[in-house]
Amino acid sequence: MTPATGSLDRYDAIGVGYRLHRRPDPRWAARITAALDGADRIVDVGAGAGSYEPEDRFVVALDASAVMLSQHPGRRRVQSAAEHLPFRNGEFDAAMAIFTVHHWLDIDRGLAELRRVAHRQVILSFDHAMEGRFWLSDYVPAMLDQQHSWKATIKEVTDHLDGATVTVMPVPHDCVDGFMAAYWRRPERYLDATVRANISGLALLAPSDIEPGMRRLAHDLATGRWHDRYGHLLDLDEIDAGYRLIVAGDR
Repeated sequence: MTPATGSLDRYDAIGVGYRLHRRPDPRWAARITAALDGADRIVDVGAGAGSYEPEDRFVVALDASAVMLSQHPGRRRVQSAAEHLPFRNGEFDAAMAIFTVHHWLDIDRGLAELRRVAHRQVILSFDHAMEGRFWLSDYVPAMLDQQHSWKATIKEVTDHLDGATVTVMPVPHDCVDGFMAAYWRRPERYLDATVRANISGLALLAPSDIEPGMRRLAHDLATGRWHDRYGHLLDLDEIDAGYRLIVAGDR
């Protein structure tokens, strides 16, 4: 869930307290576990704190951030980049990559490495344009301008994989994994700086890009303006915010 290479100091800061707000949602965990069915040896690339790793398999966690790895509960931890996986060809039954592809500096090379070391690839990513239509961008328009996210389109990922299937991952209203759109029905959560600190698309922005929007959001919640504009969401149990599970290779 962190970048393959690059601004690790910033991601080390984001990683502090990650396990508090970025816990695996059980509904998503069930789908990811099903996608890993039959895979006994797994490498988790961009593992972060280990969310969504099956507990009953042999799993190697790989991440570029030492802070992230320090929060990982497993014993098999490797600090390295997705573009340079230190493993043999075909060493794993599956490679999983959860919310990390959009941070890689060289997506083509990273995906080639996943194909090289694992027979199956299980990737959780998102459609940046669709996520950007989520109401939070009305308050933080700068989140739409992050070029790293635009590079990792679903098509870009699937074009570099063999026989990829794509499944919509709806976001439940009570999602416990605090990614960007997780609090779509709980807007007050975005006012919490510790919550925003574990959402890279917000945490990597300058305070001048965040704070005016948060003040406006707080005002709109207090005056009822948010509910006037977005109150229809409160009647929904889940939404499609652009998150996709991609599975490719041998199954």
